[in-house]
Amino acid sequence: MSFLFGGNNRSVEGSVDPAKVEMAMAELDMITDVFNRLVTSCHTKCISSTPNNHRYVEGELLKGESVCIDRCTAKFFEVNKKVGERMSAMGNAAQSTGTFGR
Repeated sequence: MSFLFGGNNRSVEGSVDPAKVEMAMAELDMITDVFNRLVTSCHTKCISSTPNNHRYVEGELLKGESVCIDRCTAKFFEVNKKVGERMSAMGNAAQSTGTFGR
């Protein structure tokens, strides 16, 4: 995890750059949130269980459930990618026109 350390600009050998730790923690939180939303969304849509007690019908995924999970995951990440691209384009446009953050 050398990205957490200050690299060549370290004032004290082995010191950790707090800004990089904060960035790593924020990225971990973001990835955890995406994963949790993916699991919740695709589980609700694809996994057969009784509505009130969440007991599963089978110990393993059924063929239909497995296919549904694969498709749901692919769609989830495709939408996530498109939203990220759109937001990036909007941010770049706003930055070039000087209206970013107003």
